[in-house]
Amino acid sequence: MTSFMNKYFCSLATVALFASLVGCNNTPAGTSAETTAPVSDSLFPSPAAYKSTINGKETALYILKNSKGSMAAITNLGARLVGLAVPAKDGRLVDVVLGYDSVQTYMKKGEPYFGAIIGRYGNRIANAKFTLDNKEYKLDQNNGPNSLHGGATGFHARVWDAKQLNDSTLQLSYTSADMEEGYPGELKTTVTYTLSDDNALKIDYTANTTKATPVNLTNHAYFNLNGEGAATINDHELMINAAAFTPVDSTLIPTGVIQPVENTPFDFRNPTAIGARVDSIDQQLKNGKGYDHNFVLTDSSKSQKLAATVFGPATGIFMEVFTSEPGIQFYGGNFLTGKENDGKHGHSYGYRSALCLETQHFPDAPNQPNFPSTILKPGETYTTSTTYKFSVK
Repeated sequence: MTSFMNKYFCSLATVALFASLVGCNNTPAGTSAETTAPVSDSLFPSPAAYKSTINGKETALYILKNSKGSMAAITNLGARLVGLAVPAKDGRLVDVVLGYDSVQTYMKKGEPYFGAIIGRYGNRIANAKFTLDNKEYKLDQNNGPNSLHGGATGFHARVWDAKQLNDSTLQLSYTSADMEEGYPGELKTTVTYTLSDDNALKIDYTANTTKATPVNLTNHAYFNLNGEGAATINDHELMINAAAFTPVDSTLIPTGVIQPVENTPFDFRNPTAIGARVDSIDQQLKNGKGYDHNFVLTDSSKSQKLAATVFGPATGIFMEVFTSEPGIQFYGGNFLTGKENDGKHGHSYGYRSALCLETQHFPDAPNQPNFPSTILKPGETYTTSTTYKFSVK
């Protein structure tokens, strides 16, 4: 076809090939090349590039799909979300998650946790240590003086056991040994990804331990709703349902203060362009080199509630984030450099070209008694869930 339909919509033949990862990704007419991801013929990486053996275990790429044509690509290395394709306002599918074309690239030094499940502890623990039941535990010091995201070989670097339950559900499990990365107790963790017919990707987490231990699991997906590879997220409109945040010191450890967002650059209670205040003269923005802070959600209950929304103006894609967690880390991609063209389809992921919304308990909670506890005890079951739901505006 050479009609309008060919320009803006995938043909029925292409729809039939979703399982083989071929999709339409044409740039809509009148859209700036600076704000929309480069055109690519292939939606997701080749599954063959994810077949490998890492630390003696086999890796693979798993594809979830729903009845509406949306798809998610997940690898069992780090239980990572590799790609997430959802409809734009013009009907084409857009991959909104950053990642790599091969599984081995995730093993490089300095890889920024693209799409990974983070554990045992998402975010930072001060001075890489904590005291529990009168015993001090020392962790991997992998972020200046602190421990970040469970250590250098945390859950993001482990090969999980994977079982695809059906076309739309993938279950992954990992058992962390007692004292792995310095954490006490054997921790058995299960993460389930489900892609529903209302274009929502739900992530359910459960864990059990043999000894009391801190647990704070999250997903570290990097989003650009104009398409992975697009140049910026500063034009995205963000709402965070939080009246307060936790200020940090120069090493990004919370000071212990719960500070109101009112009259600060951290007030996202109404949808606001991310770039509108990111370069304001503010000590907290200086400490984080931009936004890299935990927000205290207004509703701290364990029920699923709306935590944040994001709107990508070039595609019209609208994302809602629901969670049972009390906090959410908004990270604006301040440490992405764009020095390497090793992103999917050879894309270069530059400074502030993606954002993370990591649902969580608060950073450094094991050392901050006024923060919600993250200690899981034997006989208890850790449960939490987060949903990323997509529509268009």
